[in-house]
Amino acid sequence: MHRVARPANGQILQMLLQQSQQQVRHRSRLPINTAILFVPQQEAWVIERFGKYHRVLEPGLKFVIPIVDSIKYVQSLKEIAIDVPQQAAITLDNVTMQMDAVLYLRVIDPYKASYGVEDPEYAITQLAQTTMRSEIGKIALDTVFRERESLNINIVEALNKASAAWGITCLRYEIRDMKLPVRVQEAMQSQVEAERKKRAAILESEGIREAEINVAEGRKQSRILNSEANKAEQINEATGDAQAMIARANAKAEAIDRVSKSLSQKNGINAVGMNVAEQYVAAFSNLAKTNNTVILPSNTGDVSSMVAQAMTIYSSLSNKNAQLMEADESSEQDSPDGMDDPSSSKTSDDFGLPGTKET
Repeated sequence: MHRVARPANGQILQMLLQQSQQQVRHRSRLPINTAILFVPQQEAWVIERFGKYHRVLEPGLKFVIPIVDSIKYVQSLKEIAIDVPQQAAITLDNVTMQMDAVLYLRVIDPYKASYGVEDPEYAITQLAQTTMRSEIGKIALDTVFRERESLNINIVEALNKASAAWGITCLRYEIRDMKLPVRVQEAMQSQVEAERKKRAAILESEGIREAEINVAEGRKQSRILNSEANKAEQINEATGDAQAMIARANAKAEAIDRVSKSLSQKNGINAVGMNVAEQYVAAFSNLAKTNNTVILPSNTGDVSSMVAQAMTIYSSLSNKNAQLMEADESSEQDSPDGMDDPSSSKTSDDFGLPGTKET
């Protein structure tokens, strides 16, 4: 005796749930042919005469023959929203994901919708599922969320090509939800965290680089400013030294001019002799302070003779300068500078300097 295998209660419940998910448009109850019919707006009634297609009744008042004509199909011309059940799809990189969507369609040809396919809503739902799996298999997981809009457009185009023979047009296809495996979600979360850490590290390194560049730029500017300050300081010091030298030279020239004017006055020679004597005594007092070996004249103790010699040298130089000036004035065109005159050079012997002795 053979036993018939019956599904368990859990399997029956699961089958009922799957069937309830296949939401199909509720069909209107077929009206009774009463000869005078009122077709509602946005509906089309398909009439058969003796079991053969006769015509389609449009909205309004219509007259049909009872018994001969029968209302076989009632098609709604409104836009219909059909829930596409959740299904599994495999991406290009072999990731399984659960997806469900909503399909919006409309009947545009009641004849094809009635005689082209047995159940147009069920057929278009199955076609939407297979098309979605096919389109998902063409792209990777990372691009599914970015290409969601283009994915919807591709599915609508594929559905319209197949549903043209059924008198149905697909208006929109919207993916409602996407569910990924737990491990894939954890991996994606880890990837997002790693990407954010990478960006944070990059931003931190860029901040450090900018800070070091700013510090180096500041040091560079500081060195440039210091060098410019040193340059300006040296220029100022050099300018000050030059002005000081010029001032000293002018003062010395003025002093020499005043001395020369004083010498031309009465008793000027005596004043010069007194000055020379004072300098001689002061210089003699400083001898032998810094070195053991000095050179002294033979008549060191005779101050008057030393002063006389100095004055003799001064007089000889004065006379010689006066002669040179007169010769320059007389022969200005021939030798204006007086550099070639052999008489312009004198040695110490010409002025009768005394001999020296070493002690």
